[in-house]
Amino acid sequence: MKTNIILLSVIFIFITGYGYAQKKNEPKSIISEKVAIKKYHNKEELERMQKGELLVLYMERMEVLIKTLPYIAFATKPGITMSTLGIPNDNDNRKILDSQFEATNDYLKATNEFQSRILPYSDTSKLISAILFYEEIMKSLHEYSAYH
Repeated sequence: MKTNIILLSVIFIFITGYGYAQKKNEPKSIISEKVAIKKYHNKEELERMQKGELLVLYMERMEVLIKTLPYIAFATKPGITMSTLGIPNDNDNRKILDSQFEATNDYLKATNEFQSRILPYSDTSKLISAILFYEEIMKSLHEYSAYH
């Protein structure tokens, strides 16, 4: 009985490890699934918000743009993978994509640290204008994807 439990445990560990190894080799989305905004705003809505809320919106929109704009030649929304585009899903290409994602995350971390210290000093009306501008860019990305 003890032998059966040990044997089943070892088999379970191998199956789990094999399943994880397969997942590691799956094609990755060029644009992260987490890159999206929940709601677009108009000027009146933004004017009713506190500056703290505006700062959060500004930084969220900036993150979405940073994680999207470099890839618009490939895709404008999540779900497109290297394989979808005909790019080989080999180890070298996965590594370079992971390296790009890591560099982007490092940049975002530094930018967020800077923004969280400096952005509170910005003029509220300029902050609102910037949020509206970022949202217009994001809307235009949806239109851009319709052109190809």
